[in-house]
Amino acid sequence: MTGTPRFYIVQEDILPEALIKTVQAKELLLSGEVTTVAQAVERVGLSRSAFYKYKDKVFPLQNWGRGRTVVISLLLEHRSGVLSGVLSKIAAVHGNVVTINQDFPRQGVAGVTVTVETSQLTTGVEQLLVLLREQPGVRQAVFLGEGE
Repeated sequence: MTGTPRFYIVQEDILPEALIKTVQAKELLLSGEVTTVAQAVERVGLSRSAFYKYKDKVFPLQNWGRGRTVVISLLLEHRSGVLSGVLSKIAAVHGNVVTINQDFPRQGVAGVTVTVETSQLTTGVEQLLVLLREQPGVRQAVFLGEGE
């Protein structure tokens, strides 16, 4: 798949078992009931490779985009005002930036990872990604997963 990722809401009973078990394993980890991925996947009966394949791609609907921190990976052109524009877009939809990590620029672009607290977000995470991708100087904006 190329381009902007698309998202769907589907009923659980039509999902492959590996996707459901991935969500169950993530919930065990988030609750603190288990402390390692190995423990989580063993408990739900899933291979570690399947967990790592799907962990950043499947989320329960109630957890998608509200009231948590999310991690967004960006590829930005290395020029004045690009990062500032990204931060302004996040602020415009009431996202609260918790952390910013920027790699050293190479060949005119820099990788940036931003953790955003979403409890006050006036839009969903998917729409935030669309807004960021439309920002001049943003070459890529990808949802990496939930923050800690």
